[in-house]
Amino acid sequence: MIPYRECIVFLLAKGNQKAHRNLKNRLKAYHLTPVQALVLGALEEENGITASEIGKRLGLDNATVSGVLDRLSESSWIIRENDENDRRAQRVYLPEKTEKTMVSKLYEARREANEETLQNLSPEERMLLKRLLRDLV
Repeated sequence: MIPYRECIVFLLAKGNQKAHRNLKNRLKAYHLTPVQALVLGALEEENGITASEIGKRLGLDNATVSGVLDRLSESSWIIRENDENDRRAQRVYLPEKTEKTMVSKLYEARREANEETLQNLSPEERMLLKRLLRDLV
């Protein structure tokens, strides 16, 4: 029998809750959720990708991506345009003002949330944790 405090599912869930809460608190000022900020980060890395590609990169289903893009579009964080070569696809862009000013602030919020979440770990432990988590996913 594994005590719940030793159960990997429990430990991962608690770690995720802490990290999510830390990031969520930092994103409140921008009226964004962590998932919305991840989408913006994906677009900063490659502006103009399709909604489908965003979902693949972030491991999100189409319905989730569609809802997130709807809210980001309504708030003028993104611009959606039909793909010239595929009428079924939409390309998603960061407006110039978002790309230049806000994405760096979102990266800073993510960095601060990471720092707070990992504050009790040494640099070596942080690297090991990241490597182990990457191996799990």
